[in-house]
Amino acid sequence: MSVTLTDQDKLTLRTAAWGAISLMAAAGAAGSPHKAATHGSIALTSATGLAGHVLTKAPKGVKYGKSVAELADQVLPALTEAMSLLKQQAPSEADNFRRTVIVAIEAAAQTHKGQPSPTMAEMIRKITEALDAA
Repeated sequence: MSVTLTDQDKLTLRTAAWGAISLMAAAGAAGSPHKAATHGSIALTSATGLAGHVLTKAPKGVKYGKSVAELADQVLPALTEAMSLLKQQAPSEADNFRRTVIVAIEAAAQTHKGQPSPTMAEMIRKITEALDAA
Protein backbone atom coordinates (compact mmCIF):
# COMPACT_ATOMS: atom_id res chain seq x y z
CA MET A 1 0.00 0.00 0.00
CA SER A 2 1.39 3.37 -0.96
CA VAL A 3 -1.16 5.37 1.03
CA THR A 4 -0.38 6.11 4.66
CA LEU A 5 -3.39 6.87 6.82
CA THR A 6 -3.19 8.44 10.25
CA ASP A 7 -4.71 6.66 13.23
CA GLN A 8 -7.56 9.19 13.12
CA ASP A 9 -8.14 8.43 9.40
CA LYS A 10 -8.32 4.71 10.17
CA LEU A 11 -10.72 5.36 13.04
CA THR A 12 -12.96 7.36 10.70
CA LEU A 13 -13.02 4.52 8.14
CA ARG A 14 -13.71 1.92 10.80
CA THR A 15 -16.41 4.00 12.49
CA ALA A 16 -18.09 4.55 9.13
CA ALA A 17 -18.03 0.95 7.88
CA TRP A 18 -18.64 -0.88 11.15
CA GLY A 19 -21.21 1.74 12.14
CA ALA A 20 -23.08 1.09 8.88
CA ILE A 21 -23.37 -2.56 9.91
CA SER A 22 -24.62 -1.49 13.33
CA LEU A 23 -27.26 0.69 11.65
CA MET A 24 -28.37 -2.26 9.52
CA ALA A 25 -28.57 -4.50 12.58
CA ALA A 26 -30.64 -1.87 14.38
CA ALA A 27 -32.93 -1.49 11.35
CA GLY A 28 -33.45 -5.24 11.25
CA ALA A 29 -34.18 -5.55 14.95
CA ALA A 30 -37.62 -7.00 14.26
CA GLY A 31 -35.91 -9.80 12.34
CA SER A 32 -32.50 -10.94 13.48
CA PRO A 33 -30.05 -8.15 14.31
CA HIS A 34 -27.41 -10.73 15.23
CA LYS A 35 -27.56 -12.34 11.78
CA ALA A 36 -27.48 -8.93 10.07
CA ALA A 37 -24.40 -7.96 12.08
CA THR A 38 -22.71 -11.30 11.41
CA HIS A 39 -23.27 -11.22 7.65
CA GLY A 40 -22.18 -7.58 7.43
CA SER A 41 -19.09 -8.21 9.54
CA ILE A 42 -18.04 -11.13 7.36
CA ALA A 43 -18.29 -8.87 4.31
CA LEU A 44 -16.16 -6.16 5.94
CA THR A 45 -13.45 -8.57 7.04
CA SER A 46 -13.41 -10.08 3.53
CA ALA A 47 -12.47 -6.76 1.92
CA THR A 48 -9.27 -6.34 -0.06
CA GLY A 49 -6.97 -3.41 -0.73
CA LEU A 50 -6.58 -0.54 1.69
CA ALA A 51 -10.14 -1.00 2.96
CA GLY A 52 -9.37 -4.64 3.73
CA HIS A 53 -6.28 -3.72 5.71
CA VAL A 54 -8.09 -1.05 7.73
CA LEU A 55 -11.41 -2.83 8.26
CA THR A 56 -10.01 -6.10 9.60
CA LYS A 57 -11.08 -5.02 13.05
CA ALA A 58 -13.89 -2.94 14.49
CA PRO A 59 -13.08 0.44 16.03
CA LYS A 60 -12.08 0.36 19.68
CA GLY A 61 -13.60 2.70 22.22
CA VAL A 62 -16.30 4.16 19.98
CA LYS A 63 -19.53 4.97 21.80
CA TYR A 64 -22.36 4.86 19.30
CA GLY A 65 -25.05 6.15 21.64
CA LYS A 66 -28.23 4.73 23.08
CA SER A 67 -30.57 5.09 20.12
CA VAL A 68 -30.54 4.50 16.40
CA ALA A 69 -30.78 8.27 15.93
CA GLU A 70 -27.60 8.83 17.98
CA LEU A 71 -25.86 6.05 16.05
CA ALA A 72 -26.88 7.61 12.73
CA ASP A 73 -25.69 11.03 13.91
CA GLN A 74 -22.18 9.59 14.18
CA VAL A 75 -22.09 7.05 11.37
CA LEU A 76 -23.69 8.88 8.44
CA PRO A 77 -21.28 11.87 8.65
CA ALA A 78 -18.38 9.43 9.14
CA LEU A 79 -19.33 7.69 5.88
CA THR A 80 -19.22 11.00 4.02
CA GLU A 81 -15.96 11.98 5.73
CA ALA A 82 -14.38 8.62 4.90
CA MET A 83 -15.27 9.01 1.22
CA SER A 84 -13.90 12.58 1.14
CA LEU A 85 -10.70 11.48 2.82
CA LEU A 86 -10.15 8.60 0.41
CA LYS A 87 -11.05 10.66 -2.67
CA GLN A 88 -8.29 13.09 -1.69
CA GLN A 89 -5.65 10.56 -0.69
CA ALA A 90 -6.42 7.47 -2.79
CA PRO A 91 -9.23 7.87 -5.35
CA SER A 92 -9.21 4.20 -6.44
CA GLU A 93 -9.50 3.17 -2.79
CA ALA A 94 -12.54 5.43 -2.37
CA ASP A 95 -14.37 3.25 -4.91
CA ASN A 96 -13.14 0.11 -3.15
CA PHE A 97 -14.31 1.38 0.25
CA ARG A 98 -17.72 2.37 -1.15
CA ARG A 99 -18.18 -1.04 -2.79
CA THR A 100 -17.08 -2.78 0.43
CA VAL A 101 -19.66 -0.91 2.53
CA ILE A 102 -22.41 -1.54 -0.07
CA VAL A 103 -21.63 -5.27 -0.16
CA ALA A 104 -21.63 -5.36 3.66
CA ILE A 105 -25.00 -3.62 4.04
CA GLU A 106 -26.50 -5.77 1.30
CA ALA A 107 -25.17 -8.87 3.06
CA ALA A 108 -26.72 -7.63 6.29
CA ALA A 109 -30.04 -7.07 4.53
CA GLN A 110 -30.08 -10.57 3.02
CA THR A 111 -30.81 -12.09 6.41
CA HIS A 112 -34.46 -11.40 5.56
CA LYS A 113 -35.34 -13.88 2.84
CA GLY A 114 -36.25 -12.01 -0.31
CA GLN A 115 -36.48 -8.23 -0.24
CA PRO A 116 -35.13 -6.18 2.64
CA SER A 117 -37.77 -4.97 5.06
CA PRO A 118 -38.95 -1.39 4.48
CA THR A 119 -36.92 -0.30 7.50
CA MET A 120 -33.75 -1.92 6.18
CA ALA A 121 -34.37 -0.58 2.67
CA GLU A 122 -34.62 2.94 4.06
CA MET A 123 -31.42 2.48 6.07
CA ILE A 124 -29.64 1.25 2.91
CA ARG A 125 -30.83 4.41 1.15
CA LYS A 126 -29.53 6.64 3.95
CA ILE A 127 -26.14 4.89 4.05
CA THR A 128 -25.77 5.05 0.27
CA GLU A 129 -26.74 8.72 0.28
CA ALA A 130 -24.08 9.44 2.94
CA LEU A 131 -21.44 7.57 0.90
CA ASP A 132 -22.33 9.57 -2.21
CA ALA A 133 -22.47 12.96 -0.46
CA ALA A 134 -18.69 13.40 -0.63
